[in-house]
Amino acid sequence: MTAIEVRGLRKAYKGHEVVRGVDLDVARGEVFALLGPNGAGKTTTTEILEGHRRRDDGEVRVLGADPGTAGADWRARIGIVLQDTDDAADLTVTEMVKHLAGFYPEPRPVAEVIGLVGLQEKRNSRIRTLSGGQRRRLDVALGIVGRPELLFLDEPTTGFDPEARHLFWDLIRELAAEGTTILLTTHYLEEAEALADRLAVLSAGRIVAEGTPAGLGGRASAGSRVTWHENGVQHSEQVTDPAPLLRKLLAADVDLTTLTVTRPTLEDTYLNLIGANR
Repeated sequence: MTAIEVRGLRKAYKGHEVVRGVDLDVARGEVFALLGPNGAGKTTTTEILEGHRRRDDGEVRVLGADPGTAGADWRARIGIVLQDTDDAADLTVTEMVKHLAGFYPEPRPVAEVIGLVGLQEKRNSRIRTLSGGQRRRLDVALGIVGRPELLFLDEPTTGFDPEARHLFWDLIRELAAEGTTILLTTHYLEEAEALADRLAVLSAGRIVAEGTPAGLGGRASAGSRVTWHENGVQHSEQVTDPAPLLRKLLAADVDLTTLTVTRPTLEDTYLNLIGANR
């Protein structure tokens, strides 16, 4: 039931090791987010999993095959949305999706794909006339047209406005509900928190933390900070369990409009992790 299995993955460029012993497991049907700063090794790791780059060492199995030697049948089972793509600018959206659909044994209907990414009104427009966000939607359409078992999404919502981003999230949830395994790289932490079942943080070529968005880096057991005003003076306490203090404050008739309880956000946890491992 594992879509991706990685053990001891290593890759170096000109003597500089950018991926240093990565171990990774992604279950079938899971949405897994890979986070990390620029230069952490995310793109190299993903390209090795996609079969686009050779590894120096380690064991890798993707959908049961070694991506370094897998053939056309294996490639038809994966979908890829790259961070930067070149396209046939003079083709229309429909022509481009139809062209790529021809490479797969059982593609989604072209009109359905265009509808899923919200490009119905642009279906007859030439690609060179699309905005940046619309071109990104087309990239996603090309990634899903083959009904992939495993979908790689590299910074998929770059250039999307907030409304388009949330519509895209709905699409990802729909694909996941159909059983598609999704490996997502993103710099938008709210995107990872909204979509991922699990995630891992890469820093300097190593995975420094892995878990659910709620539990990453001990986040689930981290303390809370309770802040309130009493007699015009602000008070703040860091507590493991806020419940006893809250009961005490309620009994003291503290102005509840001044009361806040905060826990570390995913962004707080992420920044601490990459800061401690640089």
